[in-house]
Amino acid sequence: MVNDAVNDGYAGDVTVGGGADVRELAHLRITKVAVDEAMSNNCYLLTCKESGEQVLVDAASEPETLLPLIGDAGLTTVVTTHQHWDHHRALDAVVRATGAEVVAGAPDAAAITDQTGVAVTRTVGDGDTVAVGACTLEVIAIAGHTPGSVALVYRDPEGHPHLFTGDSLFPGGVGNTFGDDAAFAQLVDEVEAKVFGTLPDDTWFYPGHGDDSTLGVERPHLAEWRARGW
Repeated sequence: MVNDAVNDGYAGDVTVGGGADVRELAHLRITKVAVDEAMSNNCYLLTCKESGEQVLVDAASEPETLLPLIGDAGLTTVVTTHQHWDHHRALDAVVRATGAEVVAGAPDAAAITDQTGVAVTRTVGDGDTVAVGACTLEVIAIAGHTPGSVALVYRDPEGHPHLFTGDSLFPGGVGNTFGDDAAFAQLVDEVEAKVFGTLPDDTWFYPGHGDDSTLGVERPHLAEWRARGW
């Protein structure tokens, strides 16, 4: 949890089995929940406050947790941030229950379908958008953790940006590249250019595991991350 949090009652500090944390923006509701004791993945349900339409970022696990959270309002879209198995274990169950469109980064789409049996109905890349009712998420393609990882930016017209990073960016560093030096260089380059290079310090980001942070808190450490190589 970051210390310079907006004083709106949201902290983003969730634990598996401990319930959700909810952030109420002017036009969008962000509901964060952690699933699976072993992996502690974060899932984010985004709700347009005007239309009630909903988008889920990562159907990671535990449909028995996610489906009651989605509720009777249903689900328009599931965005899978990347192809790793721990981020889509509930995808089949959620899509079967809701009929939601499945969105993923183009280079990861085939792997997601191979692993889940669920067809990716729309592939996205840099500059594409995903609608949450009257709200818009902008896609940032960030290769390195996987070839087709995506992040999603919501530019709150009444406040600061909100960024959903999957496993590409965490408090304290970029995502794991499993000892692949070229992949690490690609990931840190893309995070620096596409995220830190385009978004302001007050951007709040929501990672695929663990606590949230802001770009302003993390920005001074970019050179340190490069030097240590992970």
